[in-house]
Amino acid sequence: MAIAVYPGSFDPIHNGHIDVIERAARIFDRVIVALANNDAKTPCFSFEERRLMVEKALKNFANVETDILSGLLIDYAHKRGAGVIVRGLRAVSDFEYEFQMALMNRRLGGDIETFFLVPSEDHTFISSRLVKEVARLGGDVDSFVPPHVKRELIKKLL
Repeated sequence: MAIAVYPGSFDPIHNGHIDVIERAARIFDRVIVALANNDAKTPCFSFEERRLMVEKALKNFANVETDILSGLLIDYAHKRGAGVIVRGLRAVSDFEYEFQMALMNRRLGGDIETFFLVPSEDHTFISSRLVKEVARLGGDVDSFVPPHVKRELIKKLL
């Protein structure tokens, strides 16, 4: 059984994330969406709020589960029996960081591969940071996030 881990802070989950998850779910037997706290970021939503939004967004994917990631990603992947780490690439600017992370993960655990997926072109420009900025300024985020995430953004930011 091919198991993949898709890690992220998902603050909030957006349609680009969901697109990558949907693609991964077609390729792998099981996809674990692992919510992590990124010390380099100050989240808008609490960990519990993010977890609930992610679970609701992914409820219709039979082979996708949500979990909590703490510690090294490579250790987590080993613990869950995953052979693949999935990462989304939106633009060339993502590649340098993701490439560096993939090489570090290979050094730490050479038996786990990193698999890069590109979202559909409708979602390549979407980032959680931009979604929050548009929502904070009163812009329309309907095409960027599921309806329940939009409601949470409005409650949180307006």
